[in-house]
Amino acid sequence: MGFNELGSGKERRWRIQSLIRRKQVDSDRAKTEGGGSQLARELSVLQLVAIGVGSTIGAGVYVLVGTVAREHSGPSLTISFLIAGIAAALSAFCYAELASRCPSAGSAYHYSYICVGEGVAWLIGWALILEYTIGGSAVARGISPNLALFFGGPDSLPAFLARVHIPGLDVVVDPCAALLVLIITGLLCLGIKESSTVQAFVTSLNVCVMLFVIIAGGYIGFQSGWVGYTVASGFFPHGVNGMLAGSATVFFAYIGFDSVASTAEEVKSPQHDLPLGIALALSICCLLYMMVSVVVVGLVPYFAINPDTPISSAFAEHGMHWAMYVVSAGAVLALCSTLLGSILPQPRILMAMARDGLLPSFFSDVNKRTQVPVKGTVVTGVSAAVLAFFMDVSQLSGMVSVGTLLAFTMVAISILILRYVPPDEIPLPSSLHESYDSLSFHYNSEEKDPEFSKDFVGVDNNEKRSSGDESSIYYPLIRKDSNLYKINELKRRKHASWSIASVCIGVFILATSVSTTSFPQYLVYSACIFGALLFLAGLLVISWIEQDDGRHSFGHTGGFICPFVPFLPVCCILINSYLLVNLGVDTWLRVSVWLLIGVFVYVFYGQSNSTLTDMVYVPVAHANEIYKKRSGLA
Repeated sequence: MGFNELGSGKERRWRIQSLIRRKQVDSDRAKTEGGGSQLARELSVLQLVAIGVGSTIGAGVYVLVGTVAREHSGPSLTISFLIAGIAAALSAFCYAELASRCPSAGSAYHYSYICVGEGVAWLIGWALILEYTIGGSAVARGISPNLALFFGGPDSLPAFLARVHIPGLDVVVDPCAALLVLIITGLLCLGIKESSTVQAFVTSLNVCVMLFVIIAGGYIGFQSGWVGYTVASGFFPHGVNGMLAGSATVFFAYIGFDSVASTAEEVKSPQHDLPLGIALALSICCLLYMMVSVVVVGLVPYFAINPDTPISSAFAEHGMHWAMYVVSAGAVLALCSTLLGSILPQPRILMAMARDGLLPSFFSDVNKRTQVPVKGTVVTGVSAAVLAFFMDVSQLSGMVSVGTLLAFTMVAISILILRYVPPDEIPLPSSLHESYDSLSFHYNSEEKDPEFSKDFVGVDNNEKRSSGDESSIYYPLIRKDSNLYKINELKRRKHASWSIASVCIGVFILATSVSTTSFPQYLVYSACIFGALLFLAGLLVISWIEQDDGRHSFGHTGGFICPFVPFLPVCCILINSYLLVNLGVDTWLRVSVWLLIGVFVYVFYGQSNSTLTDMVYVPVAHANEIYKKRSGLA
């Protein structure tokens, strides 16, 4: 794209182009020029693993195993967890590369803004805000019933913590949940080192409880002969489809590693530690899930498992009633750890959006002493506490999955864009527009110079040009080859862009048509065939096209590289899109209301206040030349 074709963001503020404007990938120069207080780089690999494991292993392992075993998997529950773990690993690979290349707060929002565009990034960020708010509130509401067991029963909490039903309003307030959210909020305000240390301690205790379940349960299983695996219905009582349905259900038990990516700006060595932290956290969670599921479905036949208290009831069946208190303690610890992991990322996403001008600068303030976004943390904590106090948000838990799956999908698409059509232009601040104008005049004058044309066609080869490349002075055919290469490269990028779009559209049509039961069969089959053809055509073309050389210098290099591109990201897009479509109409109606509110906020605030509003987009090489000249004059 030539200089004359580029317009400033101000000229196109209210035009559709604002939705696809992209910000520059983080660089040392950008961070130096940004100024202000920065987040503290305190996190190591062990602390990242603690955050990932603590955010992932919640009370779901103490409840989910019973429900899925009874309704879907039966004794094959372990395989369901393994398949779900492998599916989650596809997204983890994509996250690992982007987190090491673009180590800044905001996780999926940040990556989408760099690779896809401002409009999509806004929706991802807005959906993640909803996810973490509702997720934190739902977790907090689940702590008080488990905590009450240590006081004698479900309704035995002290009066100031006990749930109270308000007559006439049909509202049950939960002071315990609200208080716990406020305590976690205060802890997060102290600093990332302090909060991550507490997270590591609580997560370690929870892992110890799970190890107790595995070891004690394994001992009982060998003594009793693993009666759960001798049922007459076999290893797959609901067939392979039931086992796969169980995998889709337990997939959401692996969604905690987004919290690790959100702390990228606070990691000591992000290129090395972030990918390692994500990989270790996911591996540990998958192993623990599988081992616990082996024990639970082995101690008790799957149809006799208590869906509410599967682990403690399994021990009770073998006379170990006291184990209920150990398991309940593990559930409380897991919920507290998950609550901390749910509140931790949201202030950082708010901060990232505020830095980009899409939200008020209030959220971008970083406390100079604690080096955390205290204001955003307080707003997040108070909002979650109020919601946990007044509402039972369990019926809204499906909305949490929408934000996660949207983020996973966009991260996979961002990997494809990074590899095949990485941004080749970067925004230039208004303070450098004068330098841009002079450079633009220089290049335009050169293109109009008749001597330039002579060189291009091979005339006056021996004439020396002071402003040209020496190779093009004496070897004009090299200039021809260079221009031919640029034309071919533009064609390659165009074909790659259309192929990525074809894959995404084909996946959406295919997933929607496969999941639809209300339309005539011929329409469903036709849509499936059309979607499959689009998907396969795009995948074949993008597999044949060479990846862009610009990927080698994109962002911070030397970190993790996602393997098996484009097949791995495409599989990730396919799995997440299928799960998104199958979340249910009620969930999508609720999420649509929230996203519609977000559209209005963006249109009336974010679009006009974006930091990209007054930017001019220039090729990377020219921007580097401008910055180089500027530093030379400084």
